[in-house]
Amino acid sequence: MDIKSGSNAIQYVGIREAADKLRHADRILVIGCSGGGKSTLSQKIARRFGLGYISIDRDVLWLPGWVQREKGEQFRLIRELIAQDRWIMDGTNTSTFDIRVPRSDLVIWVHMPRLLCVWGILSRWARNRGGTRPEMAPGCPEKIDFDFFRFVWTWERVYGPRVLAGLEKYAGDKPVLVLKSRRQVRDLLDLVGAGA
Repeated sequence: MDIKSGSNAIQYVGIREAADKLRHADRILVIGCSGGGKSTLSQKIARRFGLGYISIDRDVLWLPGWVQREKGEQFRLIRELIAQDRWIMDGTNTSTFDIRVPRSDLVIWVHMPRLLCVWGILSRWARNRGGTRPEMAPGCPEKIDFDFFRFVWTWERVYGPRVLAGLEKYAGDKPVLVLKSRRQVRDLLDLVGAGA
């Protein structure tokens, strides 16, 4: 999918400009496909700049046993979380772009190739097999089933256009950085002193 926007111009920024903006940002939204590296990137930026780390999976979406929280409660929690002064939020969920994107100072789209995302979920599963990773809700041990694999495999076709439409509609003058490779992620982290 070509990520160039249509009628409403998205304010894309390069890595150097985004690094400068990160130094002064209070609220950062990190979006993209599962396995692409959103959580790792978000946690490194959170540590570097002393931001509260919010995981949509852990803090909003999932209850123990992979039970999805009721939608109304999800929206209530998101409103509460974005009202905080300083945070970095990891999670795509385009249905809440209308309140999350405008509240953000910078949006980072971790837009990795499909096979890299598949590798990401497989390696994450191997590392955490039987356990729950820190950015996931308690009682949700790492798993890969057919539905999740299909979600990642078709993400670009199904959800990529929704992300783009949501950014076109809600980003306004918010800067948007698109990272398309692990090297670009490393370059960004190195520029802000959050590498390794």
